[in-house]
Amino acid sequence: MGITERKEKQKLEIRKLILDASMKLFTEEGFEHVTIRKIADLIEYSPTTVYLYFKDKDDIFFNLHELGFQRMHELNADLDDIQNPLLRLHKMGENYIHFGMTHPEFYNLMFIQEEPMKKLAELDCEWDKGEAAIGRLVATVAECMERGYLDKGDARLVSLSVWSFVHGLVSLAIRERLEKFVPEKEMLLPVMMQSLNWFINNIDISGRKS
Repeated sequence: MGITERKEKQKLEIRKLILDASMKLFTEEGFEHVTIRKIADLIEYSPTTVYLYFKDKDDIFFNLHELGFQRMHELNADLDDIQNPLLRLHKMGENYIHFGMTHPEFYNLMFIQEEPMKKLAELDCEWDKGEAAIGRLVATVAECMERGYLDKGDARLVSLSVWSFVHGLVSLAIRERLEKFVPEKEMLLPVMMQSLNWFINNIDISGRKS
């Protein structure tokens, strides 16, 4: 490995170190209580080093947010191979649950903590990966309606219902609020998947109202 390659590798390693430390602090202390100095102290570098890689704390948050959606997108990479849109919708729900349970720190930052979402709005930045995820969900629901798997209606409204359901499951699970329903931790994920299956199969599916 040449000098240039080593330097580039070192830059990537330090960048990852900063992001990992920031995620830890954001999760443990809350976004609003974290400072660049706290991040620098945790990784044992100077604040100046952190500023070489990120403009400010908001920039760090945005990059973590984008990284979370990138990982979620990778889980859904094979969805286009599923021809049946209702099965595809079900798989999207499964992937969402798996993401939240596997990466609770990302999920908390992306969908639960209030302050980071306010900051994202203040930044007025493009939210390409998030918009793409929402667009894929709405398009899948619309296709289900077109092909007769769901009653025709407002695809965005139904998509909101689907997202709200899986978000509720994941939020309750990672905040440890499901013990009364699922005392055994090893059964938590299977029960969540069963709940998703019930929900998808009971959305006003065409022909079931007779």
